[in-house]
Amino acid sequence: MRKVYIIAEAGVNHNGELSVARQLIDVAVEAGADAIKFQTFKAEQLVSQYAPKAEYQKLSTHQTESQMAMLKKLELGTDEHDELYKYCQQKGVEFLSTAFDLESLEILSSQFNLSRFKIPSGELTNPLLLLSVAEKGKPVILSTGMCGLQEIETALGTLAFGFLNSKESPSLRAFRTAYYSNEGYECLKKNVTLLHCTTEYPSPFQDVNLRAMETLRTAFNLDVGLSDHTEGIAVPIAAAARGACVIEKHFTLSRELPGPDHRASLEPRELIQMIQSIRQVQQALGDSRKIPSPSEIKNIVAARKSLVAALPIKKGEIFTKDNLGVKRPGNGISPMLFWEWLGKQAPRDYETDELID
Repeated sequence: MRKVYIIAEAGVNHNGELSVARQLIDVAVEAGADAIKFQTFKAEQLVSQYAPKAEYQKLSTHQTESQMAMLKKLELGTDEHDELYKYCQQKGVEFLSTAFDLESLEILSSQFNLSRFKIPSGELTNPLLLLSVAEKGKPVILSTGMCGLQEIETALGTLAFGFLNSKESPSLRAFRTAYYSNEGYECLKKNVTLLHCTTEYPSPFQDVNLRAMETLRTAFNLDVGLSDHTEGIAVPIAAAARGACVIEKHFTLSRELPGPDHRASLEPRELIQMIQSIRQVQQALGDSRKIPSPSEIKNIVAARKSLVAALPIKKGEIFTKDNLGVKRPGNGISPMLFWEWLGKQAPRDYETDELID
């Protein structure tokens, strides 16, 4: 069974401070995450000056501050990305970052040569970014928050078109053609993982709908995982039990810090607990065969029963329901043969509780 790939989502929980970002890397490494992910963007290219904040952002940041002003304070420059990338290499954890605009994508691709790209839910309907990501020819993790199946299919068609490096002009018709082609499907199957996601911070448990993971798997025949924004660790652990191959979860140094995403994030101790639990759950899933496990075979003798003499029996005496009993240990004749032994003659003398042989 393939190991669950766990992304510790630092996002913008560094609050624009490089020292905090380095501490977040340390936490992710200690917790045993496979990757730590940041967010790369140019505020002026991500939002217009008129873009309002989401409701959850208003609750944890200044009410009168614009979304652009909020994001401007959370930007990390190219030099800061370079330092974080090298620090991740030093610590032995994969560096990832989500690009929210084309310039940021080019920086991540050309300067850091990321092994895979993550596309957030909000960019699923941005064909310019989808095409640019696919043209890099690297694996893609695509979050599907706020989406129905039709929107996801269109996004996958856009990615398929980009993977194929088609010479045709981009269009919805061209995307559909790429999606339905055998070549396009093979590109998607090889490169794309879909993450079920509920885009609310924190997400109400009643809105998570983990069963939609199976819907995604059935509808698109692709690897499926979860980008989780609920409070606590129960949902990502349940997702692992339901076969998620990727788990992404926000974390922070403290939920008391100011900023838009801290409230919906795990603190270090919780991240450690979540990752340990996911690893344990995946071990516990096994391979579906119902056979005695290596650890329990040794307990058969102690836990099962055998045919025994219920009272003293003389040689030649007939075994009956009165003198034949069933007791531990289980290294003798199976009690399943109880009725076959009734009416037989005892081959020798037996003391009470002695195993029948």
